[in-house]
Amino acid sequence: MRIGLQIPNFTLGVPDGELFEAVAAMAVAAEDAGYESVWVMDHFFQLPALGGASQPMLESYTLLGALGARTRRVRLGAMVTGVTYRNPALLAKAVTTLDVVTSGRAILGIGAAWHDEEHDALGFAFPPAGERLDRLEEAVQICRAMFTEEHPTFHGRHYRIDEAWNQPRPVQAGGPPILIGGGGERRTLKLVAQYADFANITGTVDVIRHKVDVLRDHCASVGRDPAEVVVSRLSTLVVTDSEEETAQTTAMLNEIVGPDAGFDVGTEAELLERVGELAAAGVDYCIFNMPLSAPDTIGRVGRLLGPN
Repeated sequence: MRIGLQIPNFTLGVPDGELFEAVAAMAVAAEDAGYESVWVMDHFFQLPALGGASQPMLESYTLLGALGARTRRVRLGAMVTGVTYRNPALLAKAVTTLDVVTSGRAILGIGAAWHDEEHDALGFAFPPAGERLDRLEEAVQICRAMFTEEHPTFHGRHYRIDEAWNQPRPVQAGGPPILIGGGGERRTLKLVAQYADFANITGTVDVIRHKVDVLRDHCASVGRDPAEVVVSRLSTLVVTDSEEETAQTTAMLNEIVGPDAGFDVGTEAELLERVGELAAAGVDYCIFNMPLSAPDTIGRVGRLLGPN
């Protein structure tokens, strides 16, 4: 199983001036332990479940560039960029710059955005879901064109580019891969089949199995080999030391976020079994966040679940 680390929070118990060093230590621990990728959230306010807007939150692309300078192997991306936050041409430029800075390690993660409180507070327009998905479709087309064409032109309903130069070019042939986050069966997974290299889905094993089947149907409808799309799954992971601790932690998380969130809690043996179930359901790539975990726990998980 390929694995990645998402760093979802920056409440790390250090002064602000030491915060980046603490985050960088987590990324380096992941790289050293065999994770393939490191991801950060694209939010400006911390999410309610992790303490809300009063907690620290770093801007994603500034942080990714800095982490790129501290790491040498792991791929880097936002899980996932909110389409409402940046003009897609600017986003393509930012991701291309990250690809150059990291010698070809950037991934463009993008989704239709949510968190209306954050939009309202900071003055970002938050259109209805249908329009956000329309914007997502145009944005991925613009980004792909700017990654692959010399000076593309695109005129959509919401965005346009005219003779859009993007120099220097991305280091990766064909540009950074595009990951679309979300499991919407009618629109989001169809957009994955049409435009993306990765589908990132959340949920339980049964939910994932169903979503993978839907994605395969969409691939068939657009004439695409589903093997061309990497299926990743994002979840919160907690390592326990006993089955009793697993049961207690699972009950607590069920109270906080509900049983359908698809978190992974268990001893090392239980987590290995879960990863096997996910692989059988069609997952190629597990991306874990561990909000309360120190670098040594990140390393432990990487050595346990990563490729050996």
